[in-house]
Amino acid sequence: MARTATITRTTSESSIELSLNLDGTGKTDIETTVPFYNHMLTALGKHSLIDLTVSARGDTDIDVHHTVEDTAIVFGEALKQALGDKAGITRFADATVPLDEALAKCVIDISGRPYCVCSGEPEGFEFCMIGGHFTGSLVRHVMESIALHAGICMHMQVLAGRDPHHIAEAEFKALARALRYAVAPDPRIAGLIPSTKGTL
Repeated sequence: MARTATITRTTSESSIELSLNLDGTGKTDIETTVPFYNHMLTALGKHSLIDLTVSARGDTDIDVHHTVEDTAIVFGEALKQALGDKAGITRFADATVPLDEALAKCVIDISGRPYCVCSGEPEGFEFCMIGGHFTGSLVRHVMESIALHAGICMHMQVLAGRDPHHIAEAEFKALARALRYAVAPDPRIAGLIPSTKGTL
């Protein structure tokens, strides 16, 4: 069965159309009108091997926050939908990814219980303007929105970093690699639910 999802979400603040395929090759087509976010979502698709198409428009004349948040919400919802009953998935995964001086670690449990812990970002990172539009605080907000709406437990830790662009990109790439392995089928469990409860 294809593990795909397409979701459209329209509010007074944004309009999002997003499609993904968990069993893709990392092909992406991203346009959010927020250039740095395009860059991050492209990296997310590329390094997770999730095919990802995003078309997002919003009230960026006010702030990019709504467009960024709503796109993360829809990505989380699509991830949850594409996973279905989660039968046969690896479920747990972690990845540690460097980008020059920056180093980020992401640990994922596709548990059905949303939780997000982000730590280690250097003091003042949240106030940095990256790419002229994207504030450092939005990185954590994206992670929290994805975790909440996908129903996953995520621990994101910045282990080192100085350049805000590098820190953010290492975080997105760490998420990508952790997702790549967590959503992958585990042939040893032959389609069973990887939980002692029998459900995720």
